[in-house]
Amino acid sequence: MKVLLTTTSFQDTPGAHHALLERSGFEIARERGPLSERQLLDLIERHGGFDALLNGDDRITARVIDAAGPRLKVIAKYGIGLDSIDVAHATEKRIPVLFTPGVNHTTVAEHAFGLMIGLAKEFWPHASAVKNGKWVRHTGHELMGKTLGVLGLGRIGQEVVKRARAFGMRCVAFDVYWPEAFAAEYDVERVATAEDVLPLADVVTLHMNLTDANRGFIDARALATMKRGAYLINTARGGLVVENDIAQACRDGQLAGYGTDVVEEEPMRPGHPFQSIDSILVTPHIGSRTFESVERQALRAVTNLVEYLNGGKDYIQANKF
Repeated sequence: MKVLLTTTSFQDTPGAHHALLERSGFEIARERGPLSERQLLDLIERHGGFDALLNGDDRITARVIDAAGPRLKVIAKYGIGLDSIDVAHATEKRIPVLFTPGVNHTTVAEHAFGLMIGLAKEFWPHASAVKNGKWVRHTGHELMGKTLGVLGLGRIGQEVVKRARAFGMRCVAFDVYWPEAFAAEYDVERVATAEDVLPLADVVTLHMNLTDANRGFIDARALATMKRGAYLINTARGGLVVENDIAQACRDGQLAGYGTDVVEEEPMRPGHPFQSIDSILVTPHIGSRTFESVERQALRAVTNLVEYLNGGKDYIQANKF
C-alpha cells in the first residue's frame, strides 16, 4: 500500500501518530501541503498513483480523484472540514472519505477566544509599537457584558459559548441543528436566521461549514447590518467572507476589527489587503495546531486509514454509499 501524506502539522509535531503510521507497514510518500490540483496531478503521475491520501486542505478535485483511480481506495482527511474535497465525486466513484470529528474543538475555541481578546485589547498595534521602540497606548474594550453572536453551534461553537459565559457575555446563536439541552444549560438565545444574529452582536464568531450556499456570506451587505464597531472572528473557513469587503469595513470603522485564522487562498498571497490594516489580526491557520490537538487528530486520522485498508471497523466515514 502506498500512502501520500501531505499535512504539515502531522509531520512537524512529534507524537504517537508517527509510530502508529510506521507500524502500518505502508509505503509513505511525504509532501508539504496544502497542494493545488496541479501539484496533486503531477504527484499521481510521478508515483504511478496512490492507494490512499492522508491529506489536510489539499485540492482533491474530481480531476484528481479520476486521475488517482482505480488504484485510490480511500481519502483520509486529517481534520473536519471537507470543502477542499469533492466529496460528491468521491461518493460517485465509491471512494470513502474519512475524517476526524471531535478532536480539535477545545483548541479551536481557545484560539477564537484569543483572537477576540487580541482585538478588544488591540494586542497587535500595541505589541508592534513597543517592539519598534514606541510607547503608544490605545483604549480597548472589555468583553464582559457584550453580546456574542455564534454562527454554528456545533462542538466548536459550544466550546466558545462556555468560555464566553465565563467572561460574562450574553450569547445569541443560530444553527440549523439546535442543541436544546446545551442551549438551555448555558442560556444561549436562539435566533431565527443567521442574518438575524448580525445586528444583535458586539462580536460575531463563525463556526459554520463552508458550502456553496454560504460562500461569501459575510459580504458588504451583511457587514452593513452589523453594529458599527463590532468585531468579527473567523476560525472556520476563509470562503465564508468576502475579503475585500472585510478590508473596507475595517478601513471605514464599520468593523472595529477582524480576527481570522483562515483566508480564502492559503498561504496568504503577497500584497493581500489584510496586511496593511492594523485592526485585522491574522494567524496562519493554526487554530487546531497544538501538541495536544495534533496528536489526537493525527491518531484518529491514522486509525481511520489503517483500519479501513486492513478491513477493520474503527473508522469514521463522512460520505455514505
